[in-house]
Amino acid sequence: MNSIGLKDFWRQTYKTGSPIPVVISIQVCLFVLIYFLDLLFELKFISQSFLQPIVKHLSLPSNFSVFLAQPWSLISSNFVYVQLLNLIFDSLWLYWVGQIFFTFLNKRQFFFVYIASWLLSSTLYVGFGTLIPPPTDLHLMGGAHPLAAILAAIVTLIPNYELRLLLFGTVKLKIVAIVYFALEFLFFAIGNRPAAVSYFAVVLFGMAFTYALRSGMDWSTLFQKKQKKPAKMKVVVGNHIPTNRKHRYDLPNQDEIDTILDKISVSGYESLTHHEKETLFRASNSGDKVDG
Repeated sequence: MNSIGLKDFWRQTYKTGSPIPVVISIQVCLFVLIYFLDLLFELKFISQSFLQPIVKHLSLPSNFSVFLAQPWSLISSNFVYVQLLNLIFDSLWLYWVGQIFFTFLNKRQFFFVYIASWLLSSTLYVGFGTLIPPPTDLHLMGGAHPLAAILAAIVTLIPNYELRLLLFGTVKLKIVAIVYFALEFLFFAIGNRPAAVSYFAVVLFGMAFTYALRSGMDWSTLFQKKQKKPAKMKVVVGNHIPTNRKHRYDLPNQDEIDTILDKISVSGYESLTHHEKETLFRASNSGDKVDG
């Protein structure tokens, strides 16, 4: 019974193709490993603490010369957390925002926004910290920057999308996003100015991605595999005719999808008719979801 439950959990969590469970799992495992080593030090099993050295070598330095000595921090810094509440908060936000993102856009677009904003924020952080050195040795860690870009991209697409919050009732997504961006930016501005600059930049990047998408330019096609040329038509002799293939004209028209998304951005999801909701649902399950 337990094995069946574990198989279902694995299938529903990691075999959906969504990168969100993988990102959260890496963050949690790295957090546990770091503090497990620190626990060994507290229990006198090891002679020195590895907490600070590990965090310092895995997080992104604000100086380019230091970065050259630990280039792996470009990747590892996105997964490093030292505060439990910060880890829980960012993980929950990534899960919730990601679910909204996948309702209207596809996985390829998520990958592009997440990875591009990750690289952009890291480059700006190291560059700004090198040109204008901070008074103290600063490091960037955690996934707040890619998360901000994902949220900025989806809130630009559907600003009037409604969320039901426990203490505040129904609140529009744009209000939640504005408050979230303001608090995060203020937090970085107080303690880490290079991080504040890069944070502001990735928010603008997420918004720009959606504006470009609306104008017909999907930047995420850089991640799209080149489609093979269609096979030549063959004459099939006999009565065997495949019936399980979905004809492309059965799928929603892209212009119709764009019209529905525009309506959502103006009036919210609840303003859609039953037919429009059904059209959007069929588009989201057609394998490519909504491409701009």
